[in-house]
Amino acid sequence: MSSRGDHYRIRRGRESDVDQLARLQATVQLQAATGGEPHAGITAWVHDLLSGHPSVTPDDFLVVEDTTTTTGRLAASLVGLRQEWILAGIRLPLIQAELVGTAPEHRGNQLTERLLAALHNRCATDRVPLQIVEGIPHFYRRFGYDYALAHGGAPTVPATALPDAYQGPWTVRPATAADADALARLDRRQVDGDALVCPRDAAAWRYEIVGRRTEAIVRREVAVLRRGEQVQGYLVHGTALSAAGELTVLAATCEPAGRWPEAAAATYAYLGRVGRRYATTAQRPFHAVRPLLDPGHLLARVGPTGIPTRPRAWYARTGDPVELLARLAPLLRSRWQSADLCWPESTLVIDTYTASAHLEFDDGELKAVTARRSTIGPSSDASNHAAIPPGALLHLIVGYRTLPEVLDAWPDAAVRDGLTKRFLTAAFPRVPVRVWPWN
Repeated sequence: MSSRGDHYRIRRGRESDVDQLARLQATVQLQAATGGEPHAGITAWVHDLLSGHPSVTPDDFLVVEDTTTTTGRLAASLVGLRQEWILAGIRLPLIQAELVGTAPEHRGNQLTERLLAALHNRCATDRVPLQIVEGIPHFYRRFGYDYALAHGGAPTVPATALPDAYQGPWTVRPATAADADALARLDRRQVDGDALVCPRDAAAWRYEIVGRRTEAIVRREVAVLRRGEQVQGYLVHGTALSAAGELTVLAATCEPAGRWPEAAAATYAYLGRVGRRYATTAQRPFHAVRPLLDPGHLLARVGPTGIPTRPRAWYARTGDPVELLARLAPLLRSRWQSADLCWPESTLVIDTYTASAHLEFDDGELKAVTARRSTIGPSSDASNHAAIPPGALLHLIVGYRTLPEVLDAWPDAAVRDGLTKRFLTAAFPRVPVRVWPWN
């Protein structure tokens, strides 16, 4: 697939790579937790990805071969997990980079950089405009990523604040494969809201409930919320307490959302029972429930008083912010209509210092977004209505920051006048992220 004239070659994964991939990743990931021993949870995860995952094929792996060995031993690898997130009904194809790792004896040869470059080239070819990754703080900034997707921030609820029991019309129980269709229906109802979501179909839900190996590090427990016999929500939580004695909640949905105030008590009582059971099994204290939910999530707002938690973020990257912006054209049009705003000119130009986005209007309504070459001095060019660096524009597009926040944080971001500022402020509100990535 690629070579630089040295003894490394990048190629796509093969089905026959599974044992080597599992061995490589198990010996380079989370070694502090295993004392240098292979991580069984990583081994199981790799095998799961290559034997039954609904959206992953061997071709989604990129591997680096050491060509000095007759067997083509793997020196490094990653996997690009294909997903489709949805923002207010707009589909956003993306790749989540996971299991990025290099064997110790091959470090220092820029193999991570080369693997990510190959992944980004594939995304450009396939027109996948967004890539995300979790990982070492600051590290992925070196490869064009930035913290641009909020993650968590809901208060941590002490175990002592959880209700001991619940008496009422709601029940919470572990999900079974038979619940998959109901869970998929719940996810379909989320796609037209104002949050960024990652819906699963029935096949994906069945995989989450019964398809993963028990020891896989990414396996989670799924529970369903019922009122009577009807499934009206779900809860996704960890399979054990964290080192800090916390039970992590990754996702929670109730439909309609207005029923969270009555469903919350049953939900927190259930989490308390699970946390105490985990504590008994592990013979360690259960200290708290930690929801990785946004602070505005209704379950967090109507639950027991918790301890404020600093939100985290995922790294995000786009190779073409103008194309990503063009995908949101129907949403921008809707937001401006809701704000009763009508652009008075035929074009609104946002220059990104690398390319410019030309938003074309007809009678005040957005019709198209096209890319043009950037000018020499975007911030001072009178034909530009705004100059926004690519990273800042990505923050706006995914709703991580508002325009006033971008103007405050980026000295090289500028808007021409008050009307432009008002128009772009309405276009890019803060967006709650209610995503549980599909890994």
